[in-house]
Amino acid sequence: MSDLEPITKLNVSTNVDEEEIFGAQGYELLNSDLNEGTLPRNRVFLWYKRECGIKPVTRIQVSFNEDMKKGLSEAGYELVNKDLNAGVPGDHIFLWSFCGSTQYDIPIVNLQVTTDANEEPALLRDGWERLGCNLNRNAGGCFIYLWVKRATPTYICDVAATVDNTSDKQHFIDGYTRIDENVNRRAGGNFICLWYRRSSDNSKGLSALEVSNTFQEQVNLQEKGFKKIAFNLNKGTQGDDVYLWYSNEGCGEKVQSMALLINSKTWMVYQKNGIFVLEKNLNEGNKGVKMYVAYK
Repeated sequence: MSDLEPITKLNVSTNVDEEEIFGAQGYELLNSDLNEGTLPRNRVFLWYKRECGIKPVTRIQVSFNEDMKKGLSEAGYELVNKDLNAGVPGDHIFLWSFCGSTQYDIPIVNLQVTTDANEEPALLRDGWERLGCNLNRNAGGCFIYLWVKRATPTYICDVAATVDNTSDKQHFIDGYTRIDENVNRRAGGNFICLWYRRSSDNSKGLSALEVSNTFQEQVNLQEKGFKKIAFNLNKGTQGDDVYLWYSNEGCGEKVQSMALLINSKTWMVYQKNGIFVLEKNLNEGNKGVKMYVAYK
């Protein structure tokens, strides 16, 4: 168990006056500017509280369009109503938090921000979990990711995908975390997101992930005992049929975290540091943004 008390509340400041207010209210500052590298640049900081007797935050999500907000709101997530891209061109990005009590909800005890791909592998190896959305999405600047540390070690026990946000609410209710990025970004197809659930029970963890983009690869993975998620990740595009596969067989190391890699600098950095990078572009055969799945 971590010696840190769980985090119970989040807030965001976009100016000096708000910084003074949150400091006076007992919030702690995460000292990383969430607009790092953008022009023009505002001071945008994340703040958090640890309060005795208050339910802990167990999941944090990001929205960057209106459709992503609906399922979060309906599932009972709390909106931090401050645009992380305030004052700069780019997507309107908002944080959401949830204090859950399902078997998949493990309290969050610490937060960290990275602005450089070279910082990421060490955090993954140390049990941190990277949230899916670049907080500078479409704003230029650094690739900024928020990371969470949980009270106990956790393992990914289930993966899924959704199309056009139609079942977001139910997935949130069922304990899933959404990787907040459109797998078909700039590919012209459906809005598709990957999801996962976490467990503190090592025996429930997945043992491996794979990606296929040919029929023969599907046959080979099925013969090896892998299971396929329901949706073609290239649905609605002119690209190849791309599927995510998972295995829960074997008694070796379990999957502790997965990430969707968009920043090209991360691909080699992850591989050099012993993080599995599945070398299959999720937008194979179309003009969408190149994306790769990595896991530890």
